[in-house]
Amino acid sequence: MQIKPILRALWHHKAGTVLIVLQIALTLAIVCNSLFIIHQRVVRLSRPSGVDEDHVLMIQNQWIGSPTPQQARALMSSDLETLRRTPGVADVFASNAYPLGSGGWSKGVRYTMDQKSATSPTAIYFADEHALSTLGLTLVAGRNFRSEEVGQMAARDSLMPKVIIITKALADKLFPGDSAVGKTICIGNAPPSTIIGVVDRLQTWIGSFSDAWVERSTLVPFRLLMSGTTYLVRARPGELTEVAQAAPKALFAANPLRVIGPKDVQTFSQIRAAAYRSDRGMAILMGVICLVLLATTAAGIVGLTSFWVSQRRKHIGVRRALGATRGDILGYFCTENLLISFGGVMVGAVLAVGLNLLLVDRFEMERLSLAYVVVGTVALLLLGQSAVFVPALRASRLSPAEVTRSV
Repeated sequence: MQIKPILRALWHHKAGTVLIVLQIALTLAIVCNSLFIIHQRVVRLSRPSGVDEDHVLMIQNQWIGSPTPQQARALMSSDLETLRRTPGVADVFASNAYPLGSGGWSKGVRYTMDQKSATSPTAIYFADEHALSTLGLTLVAGRNFRSEEVGQMAARDSLMPKVIIITKALADKLFPGDSAVGKTICIGNAPPSTIIGVVDRLQTWIGSFSDAWVERSTLVPFRLLMSGTTYLVRARPGELTEVAQAAPKALFAANPLRVIGPKDVQTFSQIRAAAYRSDRGMAILMGVICLVLLATTAAGIVGLTSFWVSQRRKHIGVRRALGATRGDILGYFCTENLLISFGGVMVGAVLAVGLNLLLVDRFEMERLSLAYVVVGTVALLLLGQSAVFVPALRASRLSPAEVTRSV
């Protein structure tokens, strides 16, 4: 197949050729970045929280009035005992926040109090000796809290834990290649705290600001004495739904002077769905955009090729009369489309990288992997060949006698 006649034919149809090249280029640039965004969102959706999500639920409780720290302590202790007596409850503890939530406490971690800038941020979860068993956390080093180590903390008190449990991600950040158990670190501006245990994984709450340290969490042995608290409840296998219904009723029966709304009792499957709703929506939207662009590009190629075939009917008939086979005609249009597509993907590759650099600069996204550009290029070339095949096959079946009657 000679390329020069094809190039001359394309030169005579510059407008259509340029439009298809630009359409392919824009499609490649947008599809590559869209697929990259989809992949990032899918990774976020599937990352584990560290919690045994199938057996844990959250209850957000707000006491009526403004109880004093002493009253809040008594109310919390009573609630914990009530929940432990509820049928189907395996364990429970009170905390200030929970993984995959909408917010919580965070502090900077330093090796010493004199260190000016923090080595790493960390999420702060209030816990007691029941926290690990309730959440289903895996202790990979050290030990759990003891009951005598669990203290009380009012809203205006300073956080100064003597002992802490941290996640493996935070331990690896602070002490790479070394054991963290027994070492001391400073949480915020507090005096040094001794690390007594390391859990495998415990995710922070959801937020763009916490993505860089999403698994660097710290458990502190305190109960936060405020007018509201979060109870994390572990149900026995197969009884999560029953516990989600029975636990609030048991709390109201013990003390009706509280507020627990319909959305204040959630299983972790509901928490995960709410936490990643925007990511799921973004992935679906980007997927729809990709499909629409690919379908539009394919339709454009089919339409343009069909138009060119109708314009070249006599030319095709003459070639067939001079001995060109059906395969020659089919190969001509496929080669023509391949040249157009190749030009489009070359321009599109540059646009894809440029668009990604703009997104990195404006929205702090990660840099686009060249693998997406390569895969997108191959996909667009295959799409172009698939789209042109039907009109090209139709052109190859034209009868020489039929299309040359008026010649």
